[in-house]
Amino acid sequence: MTQSSTTKASSPCTKVCILDAVTGLCEGCGRTRDEIGLWGSLPEPRRQAIMATLEGRLAAAYPLRGRVIAKQ
Repeated sequence: MTQSSTTKASSPCTKVCILDAVTGLCEGCGRTRDEIGLWGSLPEPRRQAIMATLEGRLAAAYPLRGRVIAKQ
């Protein structure tokens, strides 16, 4: 079995494409505008390296996201 030479690039896209003017990050995936624009031309090892940072970026940019805040 051979692997196709047109293998689709890995992507962290969540289809929630909202660029935050303050952080410069996509609120869905955590990539910058430049990273999103260049994504298809980046080599797979570079895409994987960027994807490894996204969870931390989003956590730093939005520290309260995903936390339940108790009402008093």
